[in-house]
Amino acid sequence: MAKIKGTIVVAEERCKGCEVCISACPCDVLALSEKVNGKGYHYAMMAQPDSCTGCASCAIICPDSCIVVYRQKVE
Repeated sequence: MAKIKGTIVVAEERCKGCEVCISACPCDVLALSEKVNGKGYHYAMMAQPDSCTGCASCAIICPDSCIVVYRQKVE
C-alpha cells in the first residue's frame, strides 16, 4: 500500500495567526512564521513538512479558509 505525503499552501495575506490550525494538527507540522504579513500577523507555515500526512485537519478547522491541502502517493 502506498504512503500518502501531504503538503499545505497557506494564503499568507489572509491568515491572522489565530493558531487554531496548529493545535488541530495531529502531527505537529504547523507553526507560526517569524515573518509577518501585510496586516502585521505572524502567519501559519509548515515547520515539519516531512511529517505531514495530508489529513486536512488544519484546512477543515481554519476559520478563514486560508489553507489548501495537497496529497501525493509515495511509493
